[in-house]
This record gives sequence, C-alpha cells and structure tokens, in this order.
Amino acid sequence: MNSMHRLTLLASTCLSLCAVSVAQAAPKRVAKPAAAATVPSHEAELMQRLDQLSGEMAQLKAQLAELKQQAQANKAVVVANPAPVASTAPAVPVVAAASASVANGVENGTGNDNAGSPTAEPATVLTGYGELNYNRYNKDSSRNQADMRRFVLGMQHRLDAKTKIVTELEVEHGVSSADDKGEVEVEQAYAERQLNDRWALRAGLFLMPSGLLNENHEPTAYYGVERNFVETAIIPSTWREGGLQLVGNFDNGLTVQTGLSTGFDVSKWASDDAETADSPLGSVHQEMSQAKAKDPAVFVALNWRGLPGLQLGGSWFSGNGGQGQPTAGGNKLRVNLWDLHARYTLGALDLSSVYARGTISGTADFNMHNGISSGPDWYPIPKSFDGVYVQAAYKLWAWDDLSLSPFVRAERFNTRKSYADLGLGLTPDAAATRQVYTLGANFNVGQGLVFKADVQRFKHDGDNNRLDLGMGWSF
Repeated sequence: MNSMHRLTLLASTCLSLCAVSVAQAAPKRVAKPAAAATVPSHEAELMQRLDQLSGEMAQLKAQLAELKQQAQANKAVVVANPAPVASTAPAVPVVAAASASVANGVENGTGNDNAGSPTAEPATVLTGYGELNYNRYNKDSSRNQADMRRFVLGMQHRLDAKTKIVTELEVEHGVSSADDKGEVEVEQAYAERQLNDRWALRAGLFLMPSGLLNENHEPTAYYGVERNFVETAIIPSTWREGGLQLVGNFDNGLTVQTGLSTGFDVSKWASDDAETADSPLGSVHQEMSQAKAKDPAVFVALNWRGLPGLQLGGSWFSGNGGQGQPTAGGNKLRVNLWDLHARYTLGALDLSSVYARGTISGTADFNMHNGISSGPDWYPIPKSFDGVYVQAAYKLWAWDDLSLSPFVRAERFNTRKSYADLGLGLTPDAAATRQVYTLGANFNVGQGLVFKADVQRFKHDGDNNRLDLGMGWSF
C-alpha cells in the first residue's frame, strides 16, 4: 500500500470518527432556563476533540498536496525520458518500400516516394528491390536471354523528427566490370527536411517526378515483366537529377513538386549508334556523374488524389541541353519534356494511362555541325518524340496473401517523330510509329514478392515478338 493510499484511508477514518462523535455527543433537546450561563462538561470535551481533528485534517491536506506535487514531477520525468521497451525486432528493421519510391517516396524511392508530416518510425530503415527476367524470342532463339536485371539496396536514416537521408545503390545485369555490360550506380542520394506540416525540401540526387513509373519503379509496383516503352523510351526510366526540390501536400489531395535541377547533355549524342535513337533522352542524361551544369533546368509536377482510388497528374521539365559545349551548338539545344497521366483503381479493377512528349530545339544546327550522312546508319537527333499507352488489370483471384492479376496493355510510341529541316533534301524521314500489345499476369505472394509472365506482339516488327518470364521483390 503506497503513501497516498494510506493518507487517503486515514483521512476517511478521521472524518468517520468525527461524524460518530458528533452524533453521540449531541445533547437531547431539553428546555433550560434562559439564565443558564455555563457550558456542560461533555460539550467542552466535544469541542476539544473537534479542534484536535481539525488540526489533523489540516496536516493531512498538506501531506496530500506535497505527494501530488511529487507525483506530477515523477510523471514529467518519465515523459521526458521514456524507458526502453523490450523488443524482438532486428537492429536494422526491414519495412516494405512504397510503390511513391519510394523510393522514392517519392521515397522509392520516391520516394516518392512524397513528403508529409513526420511519423513514428525507426531511425534507420533498410529498403531494396530486385528483378530477374527471361526473354524468349519467337523467331530468333539466339537472342534469348536470362538476366539479373537489377539489384538495389537502399537505406534511409532519420537524423531527427524533421530531417532524413535517403540513399539507393543499384547493380544492373549482375556483374559490373570493364568487360561486362553491368553498371553500378547511385540511384538516389538526397537529404529531406520537413519545413512544416505541408512543405518539405529535398537536396541532392533524386528521381524526377514524371509519369507514373519513374518514382515508383519497383517490380511489385507495375504490371508486366519489362517496364513499358513509353516510360523507358520517351521518359527515361529511373531518370534522376541533382538539385533542389520542394514537395507540398495539400488537404484537398493535391501534391506539388517543383524545383531546379541538372539537365541533359546533348553533346553526348552518338549519330552512328542505333541504341542512341531508341531513347533520345535516355542517351543524353547525365545521372549526376560529373554532370555539365552551366544552366539549371526547371521542373514542376502536379498530382491530385482527391477521390478514393483516383490519381490525375502531369509534369513539365525544361532545360538547356547544350550546356555551353561547342559540339552541341552552344546554348541553342533546349530540351522540353511533359506528360499527362491517370490511374483509377476501383475494387479489383486497375486502369492507367500515360501520354508523354519531348522536343529539342536547335537540332538542325547540331546535326549540321556534327556531320551529315545519307547512309542507313546515320541517326541524327530528332526534333520531337512522343508516346502513349493504356492499360487495364483485374485482380481475378485472391486467397490469403496470394493474388493473380491478368492485364492487357496497348502502346504507341515514336522516338523519332520529326526532324528539323536541314534543307537541300537532307532532312531525314520520320520513323514509323511503333505499336506494341502486351498480355500477361502478375502473381503476387504476400506484399513484397511477385512472379510475372507476358507475351508481347510488335505490330510492325514481328522479329521482336517474345515471351517474357520474371520474378521480383521489394521491401
């Protein structure tokens, strides 16, 4: 029994004794002569006992007030220095990566991966994803391949309630050496500071907020073995830049991302390389590897999620691709890229679409400056390029933590839609628009493991028709 309880019991006992004493000592109402001037002895004794009890009550009140102050002080100490809670969790907890990036997010990893009010979470969080793919071509079995396409490890560390560091390291194609095609690259490395309940500031190397896939590119976040062509050939896949980014979340469901960043270096364009023409911006992005940065680029992205299951958005990027390089025609090559995207999830149904368009100004001077060829292996830099896809998926079957989701996707894209006029009949013809249809399914195991299969049909290039198999994970 603690001191507080004993004092409370004592006070109650004293009050009870006082009441009993008053009842026993109360005189019977007997008529007395008006001249009686003395107080009977039993009444004097009662008054003495009441005075004694009054003193004891005052003492009890003082002790109770002192104990109350001590209890409040002890509570304040406990709040300021909470005792550690026993846990069986590992020293570095593993959590599921957001499909937001993540990363990105945006933290995918991200990231997105989007900024918000700080929430209780471990100080250090390990993330990662990976994918293994197999491609089997219908007409040329010599092209068949199995590939450890990507292996990524990320770490986020919260310095305090408002500040965190986000990093990701990626290995492509399993092996990286002078004799192999593999790459080791930093996919993200930025610091984020929460400015208030609405705005956060990022600084460093981050994924650009473009399309639906770039910030949410883990294999568990999209349908199909391979990433779609529009968000790889038109919008470079895992496109990242260094710079400053403001991220704002509003109560009406609107997310705003805007800032200044590095941009493209068009002087890297290789006019004799067919792979360069397959992704105009993917061929000249710098990934912040000793990036030329004479002029900063600007970007803005808006996404609205004001209705359950609905996302509507768009992005815009503009920057000087010449970077002052003589081989790039000075500062005339301005790169613009924008997109519109939508996704709607209603129960088991998942619908999405992206349209993206890019332009590069000053390409006539660049192509003339770098030499003109009329041969089939000449790939001048295009003036414009664009693409669009629509996709529908449906969760057909689910049991426990397993689910099967078939999907279908139709794409149209052109990486060389138009060229600037070179005069004298030297202007190349625009390339044909490619159409690809993909039919497949994702089989999800739990929250972080997926097995995939699909078939792809190329309308104007049947040599690329193939069967794809893959598996991936993210955490």
